[in-house]
Amino acid sequence: MSEANKALVRRWFEEVWNQGRVESIDEMFAANARAHGLGDLPPGPAGFKPFHAAFRNAFPDIRITLDEVIAEGDLVAYRFTASGTHRGNGLGFAATSTQAEFTGMGMARVRNGQLVEGWNNFDELGMFQQLGVIQRP
Repeated sequence: MSEANKALVRRWFEEVWNQGRVESIDEMFAANARAHGLGDLPPGPAGFKPFHAAFRNAFPDIRITLDEVIAEGDLVAYRFTASGTHRGNGLGFAATSTQAEFTGMGMARVRNGQLVEGWNNFDELGMFQQLGVIQRP
């Protein structure tokens, strides 16, 4: 089971993020799934899709590389590196055309071959600093 759960998480990042396949969200994200750490998102694919669209708008060339994936039972922990060029205003400010690279980690709960819960944490501060939105003191 753990290997299948790890494969699902790898597929999620490849299809949903790297390839931008919105239809994969409906397939892999359960109807009542919750994504924590990305703002106050409603449950399910319909709640996740606006976040996905905004982030992919901001970074249309985003590439997420899974650096490490560990699974136990129905939980999968992962650490990643993301990179992309800020070409859209999906984050709420004008595109900077700046390349950014940031890291993050998370944990997902898998049930019946779908993601049912996810906890997300990524270096937004570092990303915003690279984009010139936030200046270091």
